[in-house]
Amino acid sequence: METDRANSKVAEPEVLDADVTSAPSTAARRRHRGRILQITGLLFMASAVALGGYLWWNLWGTGFAARAAQSDLRPAFERNVASLHPTAAPERVANVPGNAIAIIRIPRIEMDLVVVEGTNTESLKTGPGHYSRTAYPWDDTGSVGIAGHRTTYGAPFWSLNELREGDRIVLATEYGIFNYRVGRTAIVPPSGILPSGDYVLDQTKSPTLVLTTCNPRFSASERLVVFADRVD
Repeated sequence: METDRANSKVAEPEVLDADVTSAPSTAARRRHRGRILQITGLLFMASAVALGGYLWWNLWGTGFAARAAQSDLRPAFERNVASLHPTAAPERVANVPGNAIAIIRIPRIEMDLVVVEGTNTESLKTGPGHYSRTAYPWDDTGSVGIAGHRTTYGAPFWSLNELREGDRIVLATEYGIFNYRVGRTAIVPPSGILPSGDYVLDQTKSPTLVLTTCNPRFSASERLVVFADRVD
């Protein structure tokens, strides 16, 4: 019996010691898991904030920059609209990216914007851009090509899909004001090749106008194209 009591006295502290050592270990593991969850949550929140900021800047923030650029371009250019006869236009125009070349007005979609030279990234940040290798509005032949963003930098061509046959488009330039009527619209691949095999910016014998933008909105998988004829 004394031996049993001795063994019992020895065994009892061992059980207590095990409880004491395991309790802190469990608590530590819980604290560790809690810190991991907390850090993971903070990372998710930071990612969400960064993504939200990026989307906000692309969809709305870039519009502020575009409107500021338009405000800078318009006053000086508008003063010179129709100040010269089309015959005074130079045969070879200096293609300076970012320079104002026209004001485009489309009553149906309430558009009234300065068109700049060039369709590179920087030029299109300021507004619709003229394809430099296409005709100019004052030319007697050829197709005037103009591109514009659909969703960013003010989204000048956001509502281009609303144009219908017969809608009026005006290009006001230093060498005169030119009127166009929409003939048709088309959806084409990014290559710009029509089902007929023609290229949307192929030059024409009569004076015409082509407007291009991405399609659908928030995607660049296709191009929306509007064709118009000059009707002066």
